[in-house]
Amino acid sequence: MKPQPPIEALRAYDPGHDLVALRRAAAPELLVELGSNENPYGPAPGVRAAMEAALSQVHRYPDPFGGDLKRALAAKHGVSPAQIILGNGSHELLMQLGQVFAGPGVDVVFSQYGFAVFAIATAAAGARAVVVPALPVDASKPRGHDLDGLLAAVTPATRLLFLANPNNPTGTWFSRDVLAQFLAAVPEHVLVVVDEAYGEIADAPDFGSALSLLPLHPNLLVTRTFSKAYALAGLRVGYAVGSAEVVGMLERVRESFNVNCVALAAAEAALADDEHLRATCGENARQREALAEALKSRGWQVSPSQTNFLLVDFGDVATANAIEAGLLHRNVVPRPMGGYGLPQCLRISVGDAVENRRFLAALDACNARP
Repeated sequence: MKPQPPIEALRAYDPGHDLVALRRAAAPELLVELGSNENPYGPAPGVRAAMEAALSQVHRYPDPFGGDLKRALAAKHGVSPAQIILGNGSHELLMQLGQVFAGPGVDVVFSQYGFAVFAIATAAAGARAVVVPALPVDASKPRGHDLDGLLAAVTPATRLLFLANPNNPTGTWFSRDVLAQFLAAVPEHVLVVVDEAYGEIADAPDFGSALSLLPLHPNLLVTRTFSKAYALAGLRVGYAVGSAEVVGMLERVRESFNVNCVALAAAEAALADDEHLRATCGENARQREALAEALKSRGWQVSPSQTNFLLVDFGDVATANAIEAGLLHRNVVPRPMGGYGLPQCLRISVGDAVENRRFLAALDACNARP
């Protein structure tokens, strides 16, 4: 039995390594997991209590509308609850966007080295992917989005345009002013989706969320997640904010009860603790800068980042493969980048101080130098 042609040609999402198998092979306390961009500091203190309280209701279906969480998000972002849709992580929402707004005969525009799900959502919908070359390696934002090139790729056949700010896997970003100019030039028939999975982590003075531009652009949608800064990766909660009209269209294909009751309670509790969010993001920034400097001092090329990971260029595929194998041998898990077309690179999540020291020690033990 054969699937539809677009699915037959589709490559499944690649998580990098089988972490469950690696955990079983090495005691969990010995494994340094730096491949999935998780928050090593854990969620806010009140999250566990909210989860435990929700457990008493697991025999009931969760709120199909996620009303309490939507209202909390609406208050935080200054929008109406009707402008918010919840998802089983932002991955689900990106797939729904392809399902609703793409299809055969439709173009979807996104950047080379953009988030992998952009291509998956496009292919699954049977649409044509228009992949715009990224900025060069010697640009100020190496391998980042070329917004001029993305704009030039838009045609009457374009219905979706995906951006990631900051971008995974490059860590690069663009400023609010540049984004505002870009959005002003995009035709109204194109829905611009800005994935801000790392938006809470970004602290560059010129960074600004696309959320502030929503009132000006009915064709703008912003996706976010609780998996990164809020440290709820294991619960899979994402959301999108846009016009009530666009959100209403997405609601038509949303799976019933797609966010479970424990996840809803945990996300609402996490959202309420701004102090914990600031503390963990601040520590991430300090560790990110220290780790970047340590890698640069060893001679490796490190892209500027506004996320909780670093893209490290080891110069050639053989060296990157050898370092990856050496790290895994020493129970340190990086993320290989071959699936992104960057086989000479590894993506390294920013851990806590202890994890970062273990990573650097393992890297030095590989005896690799440029």
